[in-house]
Amino acid sequence: MAKTTTINQAEAQASAFLIATNRSDHPLFERHVHPIKSLPNTGFVWIICISAVGFTLPLLALLGTVALWMLLPHLLLALGLLWYFIRRNDRDRDIFEHIRIWSDLIAVHRHNPRKPDQYWHGNPYWIKLKLRDTRTHESYLTMTGSEREIELGAFLSPKERVDLKHTIEDALRNLNQRKPT
Repeated sequence: MAKTTTINQAEAQASAFLIATNRSDHPLFERHVHPIKSLPNTGFVWIICISAVGFTLPLLALLGTVALWMLLPHLLLALGLLWYFIRRNDRDRDIFEHIRIWSDLIAVHRHNPRKPDQYWHGNPYWIKLKLRDTRTHESYLTMTGSEREIELGAFLSPKERVDLKHTIEDALRNLNQRKPT
């Protein structure tokens, strides 16, 4: 009995994307977009140490009492939760978008830390960039093309999204001004 393989839509998009972007020529525009990580590992160690000291100082008055043992698990739980949520925030900030533009192709690869990667590609001639304010995002940036609209740089600040829009528009404008040889 032959095995039948089913391919889901995400795998089909990834396969089409990888085939389209596996080229020998270099892209005319390439940008890795990622959020700023404002807390390095040394800062994380300092936060945990200062918090541990700050949590335990008030408990020094309770040394030798039953109250110390009653409060200690709560202190350790608070410290553990602080550790967990800072590290989870670090993992969530591993998101990035890789934008590449060739003369006949624009490709966007979005790496999501806890979801499957997303892929999109289209013809740069038909691309439209829109910047609008929504209830949840100021300067929400979207790109429309190939009958699909995708968001770009949702993890960036509003000013960074505006800068990204101008950078991509400049690259597309330069692309349209280039003459074939």
